[in-house]
Amino acid sequence: MAINFTSHEVKVNLKNKTRLKAYIKEKFAREGQQLKNLQYVFCSDDYLLEINQQFLQHDTYTDIVTFELGTDPKVTEGEIYISIDRVKDNAEKFKVPVEQELHRVIFHGALHLCGYKDKSKEQSATMRAKENECLTEYLGVLL
Repeated sequence: MAINFTSHEVKVNLKNKTRLKAYIKEKFAREGQQLKNLQYVFCSDDYLLEINQQFLQHDTYTDIVTFELGTDPKVTEGEIYISIDRVKDNAEKFKVPVEQELHRVIFHGALHLCGYKDKSKEQSATMRAKENECLTEYLGVLL
């Protein structure tokens, strides 16, 4: 079981990586999902836009794109791409610390791989509640 954090053409100050990896592994276990391999790639808006266009045929900026690479629905092998530009802009927009917004997006990707969706209003509300639960558990943020 491996979780890796890498950067592509951006700098990101991600603190306590060992603790974060342990929390993510625990979260997958609590959600009944086996985690085999998870790669987080922190990148720029432009890089993530290219991925969004090439693989999802979406011509919009986004903060995150998540890919499930495995074939077994109970075993996760995934890649999560996160735009640091979007994270910073969204932190400012929602008046929250960048660290909090970064962790929200990190958890959002993991939750997608655990089976949570966010296409409908109801799904989005459930996803937001799960993100808030993660932020409260991990960062001690009361939301």
